Amino acid sequence: MKFVFDLDGTICFKGKPLSNGIVQCLKDLNKEDVMFASARPIRDMLPVLPKDFHSYTLIGGNGSLIYKNGKLLYARTFTKDQLQTVLQLIEEQEATFLIDGDWNYAYTGPIDHPIVNNIDQGKLAQQVSVEQLSSVVKVLIVTMNDYVTFVDQLQQLDITVHEHCNERLIDLSPNHIHKWNALQTLGITENSYIAFGNDANDISMFQYAAYAVMIDYHDRLAPFADEQIAYQTNGEQAIVDKIRALAQTGMLKTN
Repeated sequence: MKFVFDLDGTICFKGKPLSNGIVQCLKDLNKEDVMFASARPIRDMLPVLPKDFHSYTLIGGNGSLIYKNGKLLYARTFTKDQLQTVLQLIEEQEATFLIDGDWNYAYTGPIDHPIVNNIDQGKLAQQVSVEQLSSVVKVLIVTMNDYVTFVDQLQQLDITVHEHCNERLIDLSPNHIHKWNALQTLGITENSYIAFGNDANDISMFQYAAYAVMIDYHDRLAPFADEQIAYQTNGEQAIVDKIRALAQTGMLKTN
């Protein structure tokens, strides 16, 4: 059995790299049984992971990117028509955005927005215009005139829409792209992994997990969780203890 970890708000906090305690805990597990699945593109996953984790299996862009052994294995992009429609709605809403290609990105949001702290922390990519991106794997709407109306408009399109309600961000991916889809692409089957997550974009991987652990509380994710850990109460040590406890039950092989 494998472990699949979301990053931000699950084992990575406030945009900072994984703590030493969590890193050591994960190193005690079999490398082939540990995967990371994030809304971040691969470019932005690497800086928060130790260098020796960069060869692990990484699922980025909510499932639109798969990276393993330092190579990009899979990228699912928006069609030209889909992107054109999204950009038209962005213009009508006077919205700002972070648009990711498979490596480079375009950003038009406020320079002091918290999301800026998580963009290309490792200085691995280039900020370019949308027109300079050869393909687009993910669109994050940062600001807009009318959040509710914009979500409704986007949900009418043939794309995947994830809301981050607390931050009032809207995450867009090509249709049928989600973390469970990426796991299936990797040959992972239902009930063959343990999932850790904290947000609505983790629902798909929780639904098909043998066991699912929710960090803190999200009302849409909660119905699919087997257990909750209150991070603010117990801190990262509680997460480490839970990983070790699940490993010790024999659900996951350790080195």
